[in-house]
Amino acid sequence: MVLLTGDSHRTTPDNLPPKTMKPSVPKLNWTTLRAIPSGIWALGFVSMLMDISSEMIHALLPVYLVTVLATSATTVGLIEGIAEATASLTKVFSGAISDRLGKRKLLAAWGYGLAAITKPIFPLAPSVGWLVAARFIDRVGKGIRGAPRDALVADIAPEHLRGASFGLRQSLDTVGAFIGPLLGIGLMWLTANNFRFVFWIAVVPAFLALALMVFAVREPERPVGLRKVRFPLHRDELGRLGRRYWMIVAVATVFSLARFSEAFLVLRAQAVGVPVMLVPAVLVVMNVVYALSAYPAGVLADHGGRYRILLFGIILLGAADLVLAFFPGLVGVAIGVALWGLHMGFTQGLLATLVADNSPPELRGTAFGMFNLLSGVALLIASLLAGVLWDRIGAQATYLGGAALACLSLLGLLAIRGHISSGDTA
Repeated sequence: MVLLTGDSHRTTPDNLPPKTMKPSVPKLNWTTLRAIPSGIWALGFVSMLMDISSEMIHALLPVYLVTVLATSATTVGLIEGIAEATASLTKVFSGAISDRLGKRKLLAAWGYGLAAITKPIFPLAPSVGWLVAARFIDRVGKGIRGAPRDALVADIAPEHLRGASFGLRQSLDTVGAFIGPLLGIGLMWLTANNFRFVFWIAVVPAFLALALMVFAVREPERPVGLRKVRFPLHRDELGRLGRRYWMIVAVATVFSLARFSEAFLVLRAQAVGVPVMLVPAVLVVMNVVYALSAYPAGVLADHGGRYRILLFGIILLGAADLVLAFFPGLVGVAIGVALWGLHMGFTQGLLATLVADNSPPELRGTAFGMFNLLSGVALLIASLLAGVLWDRIGAQATYLGGAALACLSLLGLLAIRGHISSGDTA
């Protein structure tokens, strides 16, 4: 089991005293990228293509529901709430099933397949009911694939490149998150707001993602002698995940409470006078920074220690909240959004890496499922609290609350450092 060190792989040559050693400097070049297995690249492009497809639809779906199908905002909120809750619950069971079967790719492929077959429903749907069903099945697919895919990344990635591997997959995934809305906006402009045409175009990358998952991703052979798990969600098996794992999940859960929905970044931009037509650019900027920083953060974690990179990521979130709270102008929003994207890049792939580092190989699916469930529930609670603070006190209170919770998660990380790290000095 790998602890939160990242420095333990360094050795001192016999012919040099320690004081003459040059520090290991991570190289963000093609050599490092080429060392990452092809399976990680394939999973990254699968995520990117599916995100392009999904975001092309999801960026336009609320407007389509309200303006074309004449539904209420409450209905839109209900659809989104059911969809995300479904995804969070499904992740637990899919991760456990992958541990029970000892196979990850099968469930991940089923998840991407379900998401792909729902895409033609969006342009064909004659009523809101059909769209609710499509959104529900799409999120079930996301839930099914999430934990097995992350466990598969951990199984494929070499131990010394695990941070870089998770960072690369996260970067490619996030590239899809900003390309999708941009394509949607561009196609809407070219077709004079033809929603159904854009929805049909979104079908193509979804099926390309499925084909890549099926034909380009190869699951490694199960190690000989690896313990078989019959009931992954049994109390005894959850206990086998270990103290370090549950400490990481506890800190990540508090951290998720500090990281409310990015919808509040959009609201902040609108409140300072950004034209409605340009408001989506806020999420594009955030995702560009996120995509550019996730892979370098993973490489740095592999070379300089997981602990200090996560520490820095939490500090970045607190800084983003404070900037958004006290500098409400356009420049302040731009800096705050960029810091928010940077904190995502420095934390999301790394948290997945830490789960992989500190969970038994035969229980990685269950480990990712529990991690995703608790983080998802915390994020839902955080968004509800952020909305209440926004409505009753104001935007500043929302961001100050987020900063306070970021400080709490920072204190939690400092408190458990001695239990989960060794040889990793800040």
